[in-house]
Amino acid sequence: MKALISVFKKDGIEEFAKGLAELGVEIFSTGGTLKRLNEVGVKVASVTELTNYPEIMDGRVKTLNPNIHGGILAKRDNKEHMDTVKDLNIPLIDIVVVNLYPFEETITKAGVSLDEIIEMIDIGGPTMIRSAAKNFMDVIIIVNPARYSEVLSELKETGKVSVKLRQRLALEAFSHTARYDAVISSYFAPIFAPDELFLEEMSFGLSRSQILRYGENSHQQAALYQLGSPSGLLNVEQLQGKEMSFNNYLDMSAAYSVCKRFMEPCAVIVKHTNPCGAAVAEDIVDAYKKAYEADSVSAFGGIVALNRECDGATATEIAKIFVEVIIAPSFSEEAVRIFSEKKNLRLIAKEDFFEDIGEFDVRKVDGGLLVQEKDIDPTTADDWNVMTIRKPSEKELHDMEIGWNILPTVKSNAIILVKDGVLVGVGAGQMSRVEATELAIKRAGDRAKGSVLASDAFFPFGDSLELAAKAGITAVVQPAGSVKDEESIKVCDTNKMAMVSTGVRHFKH
Repeated sequence: MKALISVFKKDGIEEFAKGLAELGVEIFSTGGTLKRLNEVGVKVASVTELTNYPEIMDGRVKTLNPNIHGGILAKRDNKEHMDTVKDLNIPLIDIVVVNLYPFEETITKAGVSLDEIIEMIDIGGPTMIRSAAKNFMDVIIIVNPARYSEVLSELKETGKVSVKLRQRLALEAFSHTARYDAVISSYFAPIFAPDELFLEEMSFGLSRSQILRYGENSHQQAALYQLGSPSGLLNVEQLQGKEMSFNNYLDMSAAYSVCKRFMEPCAVIVKHTNPCGAAVAEDIVDAYKKAYEADSVSAFGGIVALNRECDGATATEIAKIFVEVIIAPSFSEEAVRIFSEKKNLRLIAKEDFFEDIGEFDVRKVDGGLLVQEKDIDPTTADDWNVMTIRKPSEKELHDMEIGWNILPTVKSNAIILVKDGVLVGVGAGQMSRVEATELAIKRAGDRAKGSVLASDAFFPFGDSLELAAKAGITAVVQPAGSVKDEESIKVCDTNKMAMVSTGVRHFKH
């Protein structure tokens, strides 16, 4: 048997190569792999002995050769193929072990040039992988170092590798090159086609990060996949607690996406992907206290996000109730000590808390994917227009901004009430806007008086605003654009409420 080994990541390759050599396998290799294996005493020949041709163009061309691909692709049960192999003296290759240039790692490095990135686009590696995977019945293809021991075990026990394992290895190989190409395509898309957001063909380079215990419900299987390089909520450190669940990730994503929108100290508590408590304050402990007091009932069993370090004082407050997950930029030693008594509580540290990864929002429908830009409002309060006679005060405008930044994460129809920097009422996922308003007011109770109201879309009628006026709400922020806008303006003017239009809606289905 002959094996061709060419790996950039050399984890486990020494032991594997030694195992092959002990089985009498003749090993050929390239560049750094050849040097590494020779240094540890494994007898390895250069791939040039197979190609009868030197590596050229700084190593860009070394395995793109008929002797390599003929030896990989020849079907052993095809007489014509085997006659060609014999006539042209092509050596048969039985094992191909390849992993690819680190394109993904390279693009994350600071200061890397485009030329350096382009040099990390592997050509020979993917070609050999695909050739070997196509001919999996005759050739063993390994791209995953975790498979080395399994392959060696079968070779030692039976002298061959089972069809079942060959098929699994081939599938891994095709998936590996598909993801590699997807990462390259995703990287170059905004550079080479900056004006074309949605390409005719789009690929997402997914790699499995972990198998989850189950999905939304215990009868559903689930897994977490990484999109491209580790970023967002896959670039975190879990300091303690049970493994994250499917629902934990959904809720943590919702809490994090709200909290990172604020530069002021902010705390957010999420339940079933909707914020039940959120507040900004002078410091993080006060922000958490206010967020918790906004809806202390729903906070039980929720997910907490903090955009400042979780210190001892904040940890003491959070530890008074049961929560599933806390995500923050960091945790002080005192906070970790306090939480250590709650062994199952998941502590998630995300150092680059305000990271902006600019990814798409992707949702599954039967038979396809819906892809859109993330909902990032391009406007600021300076762009808003006052619709009513009375203008909002500075305090009202500040609360409007807080409400408007929370809205994109609340299920539509969505109405939220904010007072003194605190989310005091939420009406989420309702079929009508008036029902969402009723629910937000009900949840706010007496705190509705003096609050501001934020609506994710325009008011089709004035009825919701009449309810708001009766509850003592003083100001409203909404997209506007309804044919009944004048009706809404009249209700506000009659009740001396201020109302501004943003021109942007925040539906979240």
